[in-house]
Amino acid sequence: MPVLSGRLTQTPVPPGAAALALMVCLIPAAAAGQTGEARERAARAPLAASSLLLDAAARDGLVVAVGERGHILVSTDEGQSWRQSEVETRALLTGVFMHDGRLGWAVGHDEVIVRTRDGGLTWQRVHNAPERERPLLDVWFADARTGLAVGAYGGLLATRDGGDTWAPSTVHGGDDAHLNQIAAAADGTLFLAGEAGHLYRSDDRGATWQPLPSPYDGSFFGLLPRPDGSLIAFGLRGHLYRSADRGRSWTPIVTGTEETLTCALDLGSGRFVVGGMAGTLLWSEGEGAAVRKQDLPDRKAIVALAQAAPGTLLLFGEGGVRRIDIPR
Repeated sequence: MPVLSGRLTQTPVPPGAAALALMVCLIPAAAAGQTGEARERAARAPLAASSLLLDAAARDGLVVAVGERGHILVSTDEGQSWRQSEVETRALLTGVFMHDGRLGWAVGHDEVIVRTRDGGLTWQRVHNAPERERPLLDVWFADARTGLAVGAYGGLLATRDGGDTWAPSTVHGGDDAHLNQIAAAADGTLFLAGEAGHLYRSDDRGATWQPLPSPYDGSFFGLLPRPDGSLIAFGLRGHLYRSADRGRSWTPIVTGTEETLTCALDLGSGRFVVGGMAGTLLWSEGEGAAVRKQDLPDRKAIVALAQAAPGTLLLFGEGGVRRIDIPR
């Protein structure tokens, strides 16, 4: 039986999805045994684009995806072809952020952080602490020097020198809930999604955080700030919520699924899409008051989304990377 967010669940899942859930739901125990791996380079893999990929970032015509065994893939042709990068780690990578088409950071197990300054072709390790057995799960930067990385057991690291050094911090009252994702709104407000219904907001770029009332006591795997100022929260068992007041209150959105929802992307023109386990996609209709469910026939889990070209969506997860058309 798979372990989800530090708890045991009896719900059966397919073997491939079980392995993915173990990584996506971010079990610190999964980092055990990787202590030495963060000191090695990722092995070259001809089929890396079909391996497990857990996050992606698109910026300035560049798409970067990260995943198992330190794999980082780069595309400069809207996801049609991929090149594997040189990376100074074999740890599982779970989050990536690109500041522009040259500078970016990725994080993962062994509390590893790697940085690129050449558009993702090479990545140098700037931090790792395998002895802490606390994987990092997501990373975000306000500019080229100021950034945050979040992870298991309430882990929060901050840098003010572009990632050369990282200092530990806390979110709220020493809570040790896993912090799964950090998201930034257009006005600079930051949000955190975590396990056991934990949600937070920061109005000062992460210097301080305030807990938000939660509509659900299960794990949230992400938040999507919308251009209209609203906020979408998604998590376990198909739970999806919308807030129109910066997280002070929430309205449920009927999804028609109990699959775990893992990622979301704004598509512009008032639309967004949410991805999840078992090849589930939820397409918003109108201004997000309702969603339409689509189940992809391959049933492979979707963990990250990117839009590299108009009308085309890139899916990352259990099946590596795939391209599909965005329905009109």
